[in-house]
Amino acid sequence: MLELADMIRELRSELIAATTEGSDRAVRFELGPVEIEATVAVSREAGGGGKVKFWVVEAGADGKYGQAATQRITLTLHPKAVTADGATRAVLISGDEAADER
Repeated sequence: MLELADMIRELRSELIAATTEGSDRAVRFELGPVEIEATVAVSREAGGGGKVKFWVVEAGADGKYGQAATQRITLTLHPKAVTADGATRAVLISGDEAADER
């Protein structure tokens, strides 16, 4: 399983790669809200102050986690680029088409 934080970290890396690959292109796309839908298993660490963790469940693997509570969640992220002085601006995506991209 993959922690929800890791999934978001990987998404961030992919978006950063898309913004830098082809930044010299004449046509770019402004990145709007990014909606992620996932099934997560919720677990709590042992102990009185145990924190809750969210694990992304792989497609078709819901049956494997019968002991864990699973939830379907939707996150809407609003990516912003942050400049060195702390100002924010819209994110522009550019780059070549990937194989099987639609």
